[in-house]
Amino acid sequence: MKTSNILGLFCSAFAIAAAWPIVAAAAQSAGNSDAGRTKASMCAGCHSIGGYKTAFPSVYSVPRIDGQHAAYIVSALRAYKSGDRTHPSMRAIAASLSDQDMADLAAYYAAEPAKSASR
Repeated sequence: MKTSNILGLFCSAFAIAAAWPIVAAAAQSAGNSDAGRTKASMCAGCHSIGGYKTAFPSVYSVPRIDGQHAAYIVSALRAYKSGDRTHPSMRAIAASLSDQDMADLAAYYAAEPAKSASR
């Protein structure tokens, strides 16, 4: 076998091995919107009220999240959980969520039609 063939085979095997955790994580994190609907009560109190502002820790306009991309919601929740995002209420809520909870919530909100902020 030529050295270039062995190198090519090695590179292909390495690429597949390196990608496997990403593929497995994506398969595991597929959200269930029905499960997300049952978990969304903790979110609805703020994120389902058009034009809602919270006063803790400062006045903050709370975004509507219906219709938002699922990947963005999961990314934001992970950032709150890790401390990369620092809003105290969201950080506390995200800390209680598993990866599956996050995926389910994201699937639910992504499937909901986007509503305007003023409703």
